[in-house]
Amino acid sequence: MADFKEILYEKQRGGALITLNRPEAMNAISRSMIKEIHQALDHVEEDKDVRAVVLTGAGRAFSAGMDQGNRAGRRRDLHWPYGILTGQTAAEVIDSWRVDPRNFRRMWEFGKPIIGAINGWAMGAGSWLSLFTHITLASENAVFAQPEVRHGSNTSFMWTLLGGYKNALRYGLTGDHIDAQEALRIGLVVMVVPHDQLIDECFNIVERIAHVPPETVKINLQIATMGLDMMGLRDALTLDNQLSAPAHVMLREELRKPLDDARANKGIREYLQMRDGPFQPEPFGPRAKKKAEG
Repeated sequence: MADFKEILYEKQRGGALITLNRPEAMNAISRSMIKEIHQALDHVEEDKDVRAVVLTGAGRAFSAGMDQGNRAGRRRDLHWPYGILTGQTAAEVIDSWRVDPRNFRRMWEFGKPIIGAINGWAMGAGSWLSLFTHITLASENAVFAQPEVRHGSNTSFMWTLLGGYKNALRYGLTGDHIDAQEALRIGLVVMVVPHDQLIDECFNIVERIAHVPPETVKINLQIATMGLDMMGLRDALTLDNQLSAPAHVMLREELRKPLDDARANKGIREYLQMRDGPFQPEPFGPRAKKKAEG
């Protein structure tokens, strides 16, 4: 078993619990965390006793998205008006967004069911990670959003696939927050449960899956996932990747540069306030009400 540093791996009740374990950073996703997730999935593939996976986060978040802290320093050397690193070529920008074959899509194509236990904030790439699970349950505390579109970023077609065209545009074009009940209404999750019952409810499903022959589970999982691929999902996700580079760099200097300067010189809190302040209050979730003025 690998010596994991950013996730926890525990076998129980016929399945495996994988926990994103950077609670001090709201389980922000680093490249090393992604690598560890795939290492854990390697173990699951090899272990016949593990019939399904439950994926959750430690602390108050499932995941706040990609690790902005690790990237903040390099924002000091952006070249404008292009918004790319000084000395970086367009080809290098495109290569930097090239899909790794062991990315979230591997979860979607995985041969054993992955159940998402969304315990809190699922923001940006954290929301994408949650939607690439095969069956997704949410704690009543869960909040989903793609706030990164507010500073220049792309959405994921998984929102469109699961939430529907119009709902996906409603939230993908604004970055607005949605709570667990709204996620249930539009189809991002299949169930909302009390926070302290979330993991137990997920493993109840694992135990029911374990009563079905593993060959049958794998075949029926592939009927669903491969069927969607044949209908065009793989092409749509490839387009996601191709449009990631222009979404991040074809930016207006007068809009993006002040945000990058705030992040580099004043920190992530100032950056988030500048980015998200105009959108407050959010339509759903804990920031749905204006703070009382002192």
